[in-house]
Amino acid sequence: MIDNEKWLQVKGDPAIRQLVFQQSRVESIFDRRIDGLNEIINELMCNRGVYSVRIHYSSNQLTCWTLENPYSYDVHVGEGVFDPDFVEEFGISKSNFPTKIPSDAVMPILEELKGFRFLDDTIYLRNASINRVNGMISLTFSCDGSHYISYEEFYSTSIILKE
Repeated sequence: MIDNEKWLQVKGDPAIRQLVFQQSRVESIFDRRIDGLNEIINELMCNRGVYSVRIHYSSNQLTCWTLENPYSYDVHVGEGVFDPDFVEEFGISKSNFPTKIPSDAVMPILEELKGFRFLDDTIYLRNASINRVNGMISLTFSCDGSHYISYEEFYSTSIILKE
């Protein structure tokens, strides 16, 4: 069990770590359209009942958990996320639910994730998740290292969020 007050780092597959400097980030659809992607995710998380998302930048997958069906998730892939009707499929959420991550922090978190994605062509963010209910953010990098961090800790160590 993860203690929401601590930053947990997990080293992944040694084979991936061993070859990390022989690879580089390949631009994905999500990379090319990251600002629009961030706007979509912000809308989903702040107004459409999505309380948790997992963003797979390299493989162009967006996994969403909603208040309407909290025990299941939906996977959305590639250009379909940018379809003009995509966000409308979720409807407007009229539910108030307890969150540890405030609505006005979602976009700055997404901007910080964008920074991690483009920080370096060798060590880069592969996927990330934001869960507004439990206040946790997870990050998995190209070296297969994963981090699980509370929103408060993420905020306190962030460069972008503090600006």
